[in-house]
Amino acid sequence: QVQLVESGGGSVQSGGSLRLSCAASGFTYSAYCMAWFRQAPGKAREEVATIDTVRRTTYLDSVKGRFTVSRDNAENTLYLQMNSLKPEDTAIYYCAKSRYYICRTELDYVDWGPGTQVTVSS
Repeated sequence: QVQLVESGGGSVQSGGSLRLSCAASGFTYSAYCMAWFRQAPGKAREEVATIDTVRRTTYLDSVKGRFTVSRDNAENTLYLQMNSLKPEDTAIYYCAKSRYYICRTELDYVDWGPGTQVTVSS
C-alpha cells in the first residue's frame, strides 16, 4: 500500500532554513504528481508546493522565492527546501500523492503522510 513518511521538521529561528523529506513507497513514485501542504493551528490547510512528473512546479505566493520543491525518482523521495523561514511558516507540513501525473486540484490528493512539525520563532 501507499506509504508517505515525512522527516526533517524542527524548530528554527526566523531567517533559518530546513529541508523536509518525504520517503514514498508502495507505488510507482515517478508516475504521480506530488505536493507539500501545511496546516497551522486554527487555520485551513494550504497547498505549499507541487511538482508533476516532468518536474513542473507551483508554489503558494507567500513562499515563492524562499521554498523549493524537488523530487528524486531514483530514491522515491520528495523534498522541500525552506529558506528565509518566517514565524508565519509555522505549521505541520504534509506530503501528499495525487491520483494523476499532473497536478490539478487539492481534491486529487488521496494519500497523505502523518506530517512533520515546523516551528519558526521570531
